[in-house]
Amino acid sequence: MQDRQIVLGVSGGVAAYKAADLASKLTQAGAVVSVVMTESAQEFVGPVTFEALTNRPVNDDLFTPTEHYQGEHIGLARLGELLVIAPATANCIAKLAYGMADDLLSTLALAFTGTIVVCPAMNTEMWSKPAVQRNVEQLKSDGIVIVEPGEGWLSCGTIGAGRMAEPAEILLTVERELNRTTE
Repeated sequence: MQDRQIVLGVSGGVAAYKAADLASKLTQAGAVVSVVMTESAQEFVGPVTFEALTNRPVNDDLFTPTEHYQGEHIGLARLGELLVIAPATANCIAKLAYGMADDLLSTLALAFTGTIVVCPAMNTEMWSKPAVQRNVEQLKSDGIVIVEPGEGWLSCGTIGAGRMAEPAEILLTVERELNRTTE
């Protein structure tokens, strides 16, 4: 994974703490990781955490460029070989399924032409809703790779489906998808 350009999108769920571990694992594997955080994600984990783990600035504003002065959504879309969104909340998944773009992450996803990997994370009741399942199926039919959530204890105190996949599993998916693009 040496010098491969990965964009990591982090949306606002408690599983954002796992995204920090994923950013660390990707960086340790040699990837250049550019993190895009939603405003809600920053309520769970601060940008400084991701900056320390990746040695790169965090991107969080559609209108204030960090590195790409034609707009981060364009610059990162052109730079990134793969976009991973972890965690992907029900709101984030709905935006992707319907082509909505009202923040940097959703706008970036629309401009991104490479492989997109989405890692859902939410409460069991939310995950099981027909609307969420329809949106996930739409993403699959659009060619987006879904790393299915696991089952287990959730932060809301219930046990069930909706846990974001573990960072090691997501890392394997990233490696597989990167290898597929170079074949």
